Amino acid sequence: MVSFSGLLPVMVLLPFIGALMPGLMIRAGRNACATFTAVPTILALVFLGSMAPDVWNGGTVMFRFDWVPSLGLGWNFMLDGLGLLFAGMILGVGLLIILYARFYLSPDDPMGQFYTFLLLFQGAMLGIVVSDNILLLLVFWELTSLSSFLLIGYWKHLPEGRQGARMALTVTGAGGLAMIAGMLILGQIAGSYDLSVILQHGDEIRASDMYLPALILILIGAFTKSAQFPFHFWLPHAMAAPTPVSAYLHSATMVKAGIFLMARMWPALAGTPEWFWIVTTVGLVTMVLGAVIALFKDDLKALLAYSTVSHLGLLTMLLGFGTKMAAVVAVFHILNHLTFKAALFMSAGIVDHEAHTRDIKRLGGLAKLMPVTALIAVTAALSMAGIPPLNGFMSKELMLEEAAHTYWFGGDWPIIILATFGALMSVAYSFRFIGHTFLGPVRDDYPHHPHDPPAGMLISPALLALAVVAIGLAPGLLAEPLVRVAGAAVTGGELPDFHLKLWHGVTPALYMSAVAVLGGFLVMKAHGPLDRVWLATPRPHAKAMFDRAVAATAGLSQTVTEALHNGAISRYLGIFTAATVLLGWVAWQGGGVTAPSRDMLPVPPLVAVGFVLLMVATGAVVVMHHTRFRALILVSVVGLMVAFGFVYLSAPDLAMTQITVDTVTTLLLLIALHFLPKETPAESAVFLRVRDGIIALAAGAGVAFLAYTFLLRDVSTISAYHLANSYKGGGGDNVVNVILVDFRGYDTYGEIIVLGIAGIIMFALMEGLLTGPSSRKLRNWRFPEDVSRDRHPLMMVVVTRMMMPIAVLVAVYIFLRGHNMPGGGFVAGLVFSIALLMQYMASGFGWTMARKTIEYHAMIGFGVVIAGLTGMGAWLAGEPFLTSAFGYFQIWPFEKFELATASLFDLGVFLTVLGAVMLMLYSLSRLARYAGETVNVEPMDYDPSARIADARAEDEKGLER
Repeated sequence: MVSFSGLLPVMVLLPFIGALMPGLMIRAGRNACATFTAVPTILALVFLGSMAPDVWNGGTVMFRFDWVPSLGLGWNFMLDGLGLLFAGMILGVGLLIILYARFYLSPDDPMGQFYTFLLLFQGAMLGIVVSDNILLLLVFWELTSLSSFLLIGYWKHLPEGRQGARMALTVTGAGGLAMIAGMLILGQIAGSYDLSVILQHGDEIRASDMYLPALILILIGAFTKSAQFPFHFWLPHAMAAPTPVSAYLHSATMVKAGIFLMARMWPALAGTPEWFWIVTTVGLVTMVLGAVIALFKDDLKALLAYSTVSHLGLLTMLLGFGTKMAAVVAVFHILNHLTFKAALFMSAGIVDHEAHTRDIKRLGGLAKLMPVTALIAVTAALSMAGIPPLNGFMSKELMLEEAAHTYWFGGDWPIIILATFGALMSVAYSFRFIGHTFLGPVRDDYPHHPHDPPAGMLISPALLALAVVAIGLAPGLLAEPLVRVAGAAVTGGELPDFHLKLWHGVTPALYMSAVAVLGGFLVMKAHGPLDRVWLATPRPHAKAMFDRAVAATAGLSQTVTEALHNGAISRYLGIFTAATVLLGWVAWQGGGVTAPSRDMLPVPPLVAVGFVLLMVATGAVVVMHHTRFRALILVSVVGLMVAFGFVYLSAPDLAMTQITVDTVTTLLLLIALHFLPKETPAESAVFLRVRDGIIALAAGAGVAFLAYTFLLRDVSTISAYHLANSYKGGGGDNVVNVILVDFRGYDTYGEIIVLGIAGIIMFALMEGLLTGPSSRKLRNWRFPEDVSRDRHPLMMVVVTRMMMPIAVLVAVYIFLRGHNMPGGGFVAGLVFSIALLMQYMASGFGWTMARKTIEYHAMIGFGVVIAGLTGMGAWLAGEPFLTSAFGYFQIWPFEKFELATASLFDLGVFLTVLGAVMLMLYSLSRLARYAGETVNVEPMDYDPSARIADARAEDEKGLER
């Protein structure tokens, strides 16, 4: 039974929204900060509780919203039994951690920051366990890595905290990248990225040729997140985080994300030999290895960290068995491990908080000084050891029973021996935790005299310890129903016959358990000699191996970077162009090109001549590039020939744009050349020039061949749609302009923003030249004394004065006609810019700037704002952004005329283009005046005494202001 509820996404979003509050409420005090952190968690729990009855009765609560349908990404959520179990754990323990952290954190710790990170992590974990779309799950998965990085490195002043955070992010982040690839493959196999669909295609997935690659990649993500061998080393180093983080991330939530993923994917991926061998073997090795290392750790949190690694291995092994009963046992132990391990971490934090040490060798006898803490910790540790009548005993017995019936490497005895040994070591380190910390005589050399903490720090672990006892004594009251609904979600709805109880009769598991308890006690008693052997035995250190791997990777990256990134733009362009040509050649080799469907058109003599001129000019640029002025003129010739080509191919809009852009660019470059040497000061070596020439010829030939191939074949385009809808949908006959201001108006809007940014960046660069260290060179540079006294010729000044009003009129005309005939705001802005540029060139920068009354920065801003407001106006009519509206009006005595909102958008384009071009020119003019150019008082004056010193002084005053 499936029901739909809008509370699901609200429940997930509540922690993210609540993360805004702690940073604000910390100003009102620590209690207010903790309270407002708890509120979103409590509300989320309430919402979860309101949906729980449907799940409890065997149903599923869902929410669906298409986010990016073209990618298969949906804002889809699903709450079933497994999601209910994990969401309850995340929120319930999260609430206890919020209370515990309020009393644990020092007044010097930024509590608001801590709670913010905690809620971000809580929301990310909630998103993982209720996501019904694997792409959405991946988003939340990466958010857990990022937010856990912030929590683990919360104590930024500790080097081990920073390193632990980096290590956790590196390992889990790398695993997440592998998992992304696996999930994409899985979605392709199933034909959907929705989990509810994928889980129904298990047989199809397991039969696919891509099953094994998908399985391995997904398991890498799960193993790294849940600290499975050989990725187990990051978890103990993450213990440098504050204890509330360890209790939350490393016992209840983050490390169980990988376990959750394996349980969630169990119906689709389990049941194959590949699943059994990989998952079971990794889990068994992790369980035994983690338990052995835990026994010899003297730091309380390190002992608990490796015990967590061991229990995570136990869960992985159970899921790897592939039987439904093993999956149910795994679900049960997830719940049990949560209760006793979170209580143990909090107890270890209390000991550290009160005794100022976590070193077991400096502790002992704390039961007499901290009786309440000892009672909580001993109860939880006995459950971890699997001692009746606590909950850990039941899940341990069920685990051993499943292990006793599992064949691995030729029989059942290998796994029986290893599983029993793992349980034995679990008993040993649990007894050591109890005996060496709380039992024995009271010492007189504690770093700080310990005592039980305030009640606020005891409430959370005490409630968890009560849950340990309650589940052990009355498993059928709440635990068994929850395990049934969660287990049904893992196994696909079918459950084996089972009952959770303390006594299952005399079974192989009972004998194995007895051996584990007795052997664990003996191992604990012999810990001293065994510890000396352990310390004397050489063994690899994961941290050292990780550090060497990171250093080697960084060294290789630096070598490659220094080899490729040497500051030479020619090298960057060469690599980029060569790679593009290579990829194009590979794509071409893939085939798929049909035979030519049309003949080549005849080439008129005039076109052939123009083509030859174009080729000659292009070659001349290469040959004469060292003379900058000549190269610029040749580039202009190339641009002009391209414009003629547009005219010949009936593209007047493109021709006008090409000519105006080429003109503006040439004029600006002419001004820029004013400050550069006449010739290129250095040339590349012959070998480099030959190399670059080969790359350039290959790229040019590739593009030419690609164009030639397409021109000889019929291809489907969207031009017919634009031609048919230009007038009907956009109200204009000029299809190109309608495309720019309507159909693809958003592209144009982005382009004018980029153009405006380019102008502002150029202004900023010139500002740096005038005010930074380089300004000293400009002060020492003087124009030669023999400059021409006729720098502003009479004819040029007169002509530009006459051209100015005509050019303005032409620009206005081009602007107004653009919607129905060649023209528009972009070309009009360039024509206007050319008119102003000519004034600068004819009469000089100083004379022209003295008459400037408009701020070009403001012009760019007005242009972008006008274009943006025009686009947003479409929203008022319920249309997409930048949808234009038009109509026909008649006002006596005029003829009927058209008005379109696209004209306002075009006005924004016009202002932005004009402002950007003139801001670039203004930047160059300031540089020229500062560097030593004379300033005219009148248009054609030349006064040698009116040197730039005066103008420079004025500019310096302006900069000071």
